[in-house]
Amino acid sequence: MRPHSESTDEAWRRLILTMGHEINNSLVPIRSIADSLESILEEPSEDWRKEVESGLKIIRRRTEALTRFMASYAHFARLPTPQTSDFDVHGWLDRIASFETRLDVEVVPGRDTSLCGDQDQLDQVLINLVRNAVDAALETGGGVRLGWTIDLDCIDLWVEDEGPGLANDAQPFVAFHTTKAGGSGIGLALSQQIVEAHGGMISLDDRGEGLGCRASVRLPAHTQ
Repeated sequence: MRPHSESTDEAWRRLILTMGHEINNSLVPIRSIADSLESILEEPSEDWRKEVESGLKIIRRRTEALTRFMASYAHFARLPTPQTSDFDVHGWLDRIASFETRLDVEVVPGRDTSLCGDQDQLDQVLINLVRNAVDAALETGGGVRLGWTIDLDCIDLWVEDEGPGLANDAQPFVAFHTTKAGGSGIGLALSQQIVEAHGGMISLDDRGEGLGCRASVRLPAHTQ
């Protein structure tokens, strides 16, 4: 059993603060715009229709953002049981790399192999790791590499970036703890939950001064 820690308490406090902050960030402008729209309709101007349409677009954007945030939390809180199937690792990583449009992610091939897992859930893990790596690499103009190796009955997936490295206070797998501006802190905690549901392990390590980070995911090649 994992010991109860101050970090866990702090994570829950951050959860409450983050949810309250995000909900408030949506409700305040919605209330303000609703008041403005009410005033516009009471004394309509010549271009009142454009003003109403603009206000409704803002309301829609804020409600969509709030929906996305709450959906992210719901996925973290209730992870479905993995629905496993065999799939080719090389083709899978090529596809994940192609999703990233901000820079070219290099896929470093290992030996041909297949993996048994829930591909939709594992997509979420790799997409999140690659996105984080690209975020870091863009800060320094560095690159991102994605690859795998085979060790006995396990497959080791890795994502390396040439970003600034981990912050001193980084707690990447503590839910709702984040050092990113605008981040929710859900992504890596959810990734850890998915990997552990597959019987695997995930880690994030600093590669040294100025060398960036390496995210590693170790998964059994086949279900037990």
